Amino acid sequence: MMITLFDYTPPVSDEKVIVTDTTFNDVPVRLYIPKGQPDSLKRAMIYLHGGGWCVGGKGMKSYDFLSRWTSEKLNAVVVSVDYRLAPKYHFPVQFEDVYAVAKYFLQNSVLDQYNIDSSRVCVSGDSAGGNLAAAVAQQLLHDPEVKVKLKIQALLYPALQTIDLDLPSYRDNENMPILPKYLMVRFWSEYFTNDTSLKEAMETNQHVPAESSGLFKFVNWSNWLPEEFKKGHIYTSPSHGSSKVGQKYPGLLDPRAAPLLVDDTKLQGLPLTYVVTCQHDVLRDDGIMYVLRLREAGVPVVHNHVEDAVHGALTFITSPFDLSVGQRMANNYIEWLNENL
Repeated sequence: MMITLFDYTPPVSDEKVIVTDTTFNDVPVRLYIPKGQPDSLKRAMIYLHGGGWCVGGKGMKSYDFLSRWTSEKLNAVVVSVDYRLAPKYHFPVQFEDVYAVAKYFLQNSVLDQYNIDSSRVCVSGDSAGGNLAAAVAQQLLHDPEVKVKLKIQALLYPALQTIDLDLPSYRDNENMPILPKYLMVRFWSEYFTNDTSLKEAMETNQHVPAESSGLFKFVNWSNWLPEEFKKGHIYTSPSHGSSKVGQKYPGLLDPRAAPLLVDDTKLQGLPLTYVVTCQHDVLRDDGIMYVLRLREAGVPVVHNHVEDAVHGALTFITSPFDLSVGQRMANNYIEWLNENL
């Protein structure tokens, strides 16, 4: 949290992008409007930042830089959302905030106000923001009130499931810098509650009640992971937890919190999807399984797996954390967006 506060960047316009803080549907957002080609229709992105639903924000230096760069390079309006954070606020508040912004922004009257081509709008997010982006895309698909359809979604090392925290990627990267397993478990548990008993149950992978065991088929890595990511690991069915956990924290199994926990009918019709995964990341297998699940459901997917990256690498593009792997990933991301949005 101290890093987040220290890293804050105010909304400052430059010669290429107009930057302002405002609200959409009473939710704070930072708006990036490109100055280039003022009379042409623009593309648009709703961007959802990472930080484990607990930290981060639109004003963080790395997110401000990425949104500003996206707006400039794509001639796109970027809406960076400042959703409320845990532990003060718990699920579904974070989802409700970003969904409220999406529904507001996707009105034709609002898109017209910003001279946006309604056929060229996307949602994107990293880590916890990738989780929210995937959930928003699923929800929009089945919302009769929203007429504008997303053209693409971009999910950068997203967290996508709550029920098996003993995947090969969690085992291989348990003590990896940036996002070790204990921190990811803490983020997940604090997304739902301040009650430490949930964190303790999640640490031992004994938090899913027996009556919800049917959900494990959606994240059974022995079926969904390619062989090169299994690495000799042996699949064991997770132990069941108390039914009281599911009753106290129903959000734990809610697809708006865990987008992998839906059947194929809820995935069919999703837009062209770009998924980034990092080899040295506890969330690697979440993203890989979603890629396979989406393809099985007939959704076109581009998967960029980065062998030499840790979690969060794409945001390491500003000093003092300017890394070559981050620059490479960011360039690939922007290039893909430019070709497909």
